[in-house]
Amino acid sequence: MTSLPNNIDSFSEPVQKLWKMTNPCVLCPRKCKVNRSKGQIGFCGIGALPVVSSVGPHFGEESVLVGHGGSGTIFFAGCNLGCIFCQNFDISHHRHGSKMTIEQLAQSMLELQNYGCSNINFVTPTHVIPAIVTALELARKKGLTLPTVYNTGGYDSVETLKLLDGYIDIYMPDMKYADSNASKDLSNAADYPQVNRTALKEMHRQVGDLQLENGLATRGLLIRHLVLPENLAGSFEIIDFLAKQISPATTINVMDQYRPCYKAASHPKINRRPTSEEFSSARQYALQKGLNVLS
Repeated sequence: MTSLPNNIDSFSEPVQKLWKMTNPCVLCPRKCKVNRSKGQIGFCGIGALPVVSSVGPHFGEESVLVGHGGSGTIFFAGCNLGCIFCQNFDISHHRHGSKMTIEQLAQSMLELQNYGCSNINFVTPTHVIPAIVTALELARKKGLTLPTVYNTGGYDSVETLKLLDGYIDIYMPDMKYADSNASKDLSNAADYPQVNRTALKEMHRQVGDLQLENGLATRGLLIRHLVLPENLAGSFEIIDFLAKQISPATTINVMDQYRPCYKAASHPKINRRPTSEEFSSARQYALQKGLNVLS
């Protein structure tokens, strides 16, 4: 069983280009420029092969992704963001999981389909997307037909996203911040707002507004926005951007799940949950702007 594709020429041009972008690595906006095939590690903490923390049906995702069989999630360890309040810090920061070969990853997708899942949901895929797309090509040749979900923190480069056109059916990015000071302090990414907005425009160009069949998402853009205390996320600015520059029909999940985790206690403004007023005002504003707000 091979670890990396030794017959790279037999794969599509996008796959070949994605692997070349890992040596030196310029897959994400950080552009660490390490040689990952030689074991060098950049900000994400992951080498050439993906580290997977879990694979299985997940029923805690948005209802439009779950259906009867659950969303077929593959959780990838490591992350290109450094959120001090990450609820999955054991996966993203501590990188708990096991290395998985391309063939194993493809087989995992097929097993999720056989289980009856509604889609294949790649959770935190940005830093390991070459392996994902390679495995996806193999799995599709073996009968994979489920929609694919790119479940990302939203810190993605347009150059990489353009190579995913045709591989991803549903983009589900976070919109974490409207302000660069907040993104720098809380996620170690001062350029997050600009990068995030540019990425969303490319995602929407590829797949358009969210489309449903029998209540399940089949294609399109689905935004996640986590309301933070003290309006640190810039919820109203983000909603304005979506309504004016993406689409007035944008689907958004305005989320109230924030709670202080990991190192949040070190930042007094986020060392509490948002109040009901902070959350409801953001959600009501999205409704007023005409966005498709998930319940």
